[in-house]
Amino acid sequence: MRSRRAGVACRIERVTTELLGVALPVGLTAWDGSTAGPPGTPRVVLRRRRALRHILWSPGVLGMARAFVSGDLEVQGDLTEGLRRCWALARQQRLRGLRFGPRQWRRLAGVAASLGVLGPRPEPPKSEARLSGALHSRSRDRSAIAHHYDAGNRFYELLLDPRMAYSCGYWTSEAAGYTLADAQEDKLELICRKLNLAEGDRLLDVGCGWGSLILYAAQRYDVHATGVTLSQQQADHVRRRIEQLGLRARVEVRLQDYRELDDRPYDAIASIEMGEHVGKRNYPTYVASLHRVLRPHGRLLLQQMSRGATAPGGGAFIESYIAPDMNMVPVGRTLDHLEYAGFETREVRAMREHYVPTVRSWAQTLEKSWDEVVGLVGAEQARVWRLYLAGGALAFEENRMGVNQILSVRPGDDVGCVRGFE
Repeated sequence: MRSRRAGVACRIERVTTELLGVALPVGLTAWDGSTAGPPGTPRVVLRRRRALRHILWSPGVLGMARAFVSGDLEVQGDLTEGLRRCWALARQQRLRGLRFGPRQWRRLAGVAASLGVLGPRPEPPKSEARLSGALHSRSRDRSAIAHHYDAGNRFYELLLDPRMAYSCGYWTSEAAGYTLADAQEDKLELICRKLNLAEGDRLLDVGCGWGSLILYAAQRYDVHATGVTLSQQQADHVRRRIEQLGLRARVEVRLQDYRELDDRPYDAIASIEMGEHVGKRNYPTYVASLHRVLRPHGRLLLQQMSRGATAPGGGAFIESYIAPDMNMVPVGRTLDHLEYAGFETREVRAMREHYVPTVRSWAQTLEKSWDEVVGLVGAEQARVWRLYLAGGALAFEENRMGVNQILSVRPGDDVGCVRGFE
């Protein structure tokens, strides 16, 4: 084994300090067995030279994600803590806007050549999204949804709670026996109460996922519930559950785009973490569609993630591997869209803190079931999810992303009160 001083890891550490002016925030082990960086921290392991080639061709988050997803780069120890240390360093040193000049690039190229990592651009991992067509056309939106949500119902059944709610839970207790399943049921109950559902009401869920809300509302509130989704696998799952629960007379699911909604009127509409997928340009059309099929004085409940102007798509990794074409905006901008469409906003509830234990519960399940997950979706896709959940929990913890429930009403032409607000 080479000495620590002469090894690859030490040379990477030296050039990092020289070009960025910072020390490594985590430990580093290179393909030659050499080590560098602080002890007692998560450790980045460069298994192959190709890991650095990914990063050289795509500097920043995307290159590191490609190296991780491909297996050329691994992290030993707590991945979330490793990401936390790197994000903290980037914020403190303002590294995100860093630009190298010719001298720095010559120095970097020289080190890369000496380490044998120069070469053609590596092929991106197969799990990276490759969409075609006009942005947010109906066919492209279907492909974007299929990329993430059609990973297989068996995988999501393993990862999620028994109701298969794939959105932020509502954690109402810190008791040891209180679980993700409880938090998701409390979230569904909260939505139904806010919508003031009553027996016989017509409920529409736009972007219904695996049907957690429409099935719950039909069972607990005796409503007639309709769900729409672009995912064939989600629709198939909901149809099976409708039959199993004997709800054919009260629940239906459609494979339908929100732009195709033309039936009316619904007494209540929910859209849970779906608005992020419609795109900035199409958002006015989205809320106008909801307004059109909601009766006067009917209620709308949006649960939606929010983000500032930086990386509205969630960043290079999310946009490439998880939710291509996703767009998140500050909550105030969403309220503006709702008002312009004719809605009256009645309540906004921030739920950011609730997403941290939700995502961490999914991550714990992923790790406990790792071998089974790999068998279902493959090692590469399993690594995508490991990185996604570790980074997602941290983004909500650090308030780089938020999530809000927005309750709105479609006012009527007549003067009067909305049911439940008298």
